Amino acid sequence: MSDIRVRMAPSPTGALHIGTVRTALFNYLYAKHVGGTYVLRIEDTDKTRSTVEFEEQIVQGLTDLGLVPDEGVGVGGPYGPYKQSERVEIYHEYLQKLLDDGKAYYCYCTKDELEAERERCEKEKLPPRYSGKCRELTREPAEGAVIRFKTPQTGEISYEDTVRGKVTVQVKELDDFVIAKNLDEALYNFSVVIDDITMKITHVIRGEDHISNTPKQILIYQALGFTPPQFAHLPLILNEDRSKLSKRKNKVEFRDYLAQGYLPEALVNFLALLGWNPGDDREIFSLPEIIKEFSLERVQKSGAVFDIKKLNWMNGQWIRKLSIEELASKLKPFLQDNKLDEKTLKKAVQVTQSRLEKLAEASEHMHFFFELPVYEKSLLIGKNMDEALAKLALEKSLELVRELPDWEALELPAAEEMMKTEFLKLIEKLNLKTGQVLWPVRAALSGTSFSPGAFEMLWVLGREESVGRLESALGKF
Repeated sequence: MSDIRVRMAPSPTGALHIGTVRTALFNYLYAKHVGGTYVLRIEDTDKTRSTVEFEEQIVQGLTDLGLVPDEGVGVGGPYGPYKQSERVEIYHEYLQKLLDDGKAYYCYCTKDELEAERERCEKEKLPPRYSGKCRELTREPAEGAVIRFKTPQTGEISYEDTVRGKVTVQVKELDDFVIAKNLDEALYNFSVVIDDITMKITHVIRGEDHISNTPKQILIYQALGFTPPQFAHLPLILNEDRSKLSKRKNKVEFRDYLAQGYLPEALVNFLALLGWNPGDDREIFSLPEIIKEFSLERVQKSGAVFDIKKLNWMNGQWIRKLSIEELASKLKPFLQDNKLDEKTLKKAVQVTQSRLEKLAEASEHMHFFFELPVYEKSLLIGKNMDEALAKLALEKSLELVRELPDWEALELPAAEEMMKTEFLKLIEKLNLKTGQVLWPVRAALSGTSFSPGAFEMLWVLGREESVGRLESALGKF
């Protein structure tokens, strides 16, 4: 295993976001591609919003996708604890070091004073920044005093971003930013640096919304005498109108996608292609295949559009890869009205598999197998038909179904071929068009305008149920 170490560091302050999952996936892919270590760390310093429920949802969601960490929450490892709320003493130690070295200081400014500064900057059309009023004070810390980082007043910060290339920021653009409320309450930009130092993180792969934090974090690394990690900032995920992905236009909670019946394999496949490409036109990849192909150099800079139609198509492709037994098992939670025995259920799944894009659609495509819907006689009368013709087609079809050789023991292709042969003989004998016979039969068997074909319906339902439904249809005339 290489010395490369990456981390996923979500905050348990809300439901697991699809963008967070994409970031976790890219970290996982890179670590596995290079033989490195993938760490899961929970950033729960926001005490008012962080909850155990959200933490558990994060861990479970990533586990469902197969993104199990090598170290971290739920796994452990040599650099724990992996929850920021349990690392207060570590942050305290490094905060004190910066204070002792004169690289941080206590700020005693009140909210009113800071607001007045902000209004002055706004009036002078300057970016809001702290004046440095307390920078050289030597008073003892008092209640309410925060700790600010003493930002150098000249120079520039330059780093090589694996995705974006060289990035340079002038130090004068930064002010003396707050790194802690006190010695026991470190803030994000400080705690994340200390975590990455002490956990020996070598590569920080995260969303581009963190780009503004990077110069501040590099300054903290330098002030403590450590070399910053390699940074790679991933492109934003966008709605189809290229606005930032939002719940107003798309579902953004990861669990919603599982609840709708998107397969983990399809979600991994789809999210991997949101901002990365293999260099060719291939679109269907398993997780091991993506790991083999993945590189940060092929991550794009521009935003990646979340195309729900593409996800639906891709999920359908993965559904078709499942065996009938696997698909039947996965569909059971979505088929609460299922009244079929196991053998008949698998037959129903087989004729439905090619029509599904999401598992949650199963009931819509299969409900008529469980129970014949209530329908009007008019459904049985197809185009270019009248009532007498529909009745004749059903009568003769019912006679044929009663006499057909046993099709229930045959596999679907053989059963369809046998039925097709016998029904074509009937159609020719009656001097009718194919649809004039098969439409009433299919409608009688399904009770709906949209269903699998007549032969597929017969194969699933079996002789007894099929005869009963055809007789019921004739009773409407």
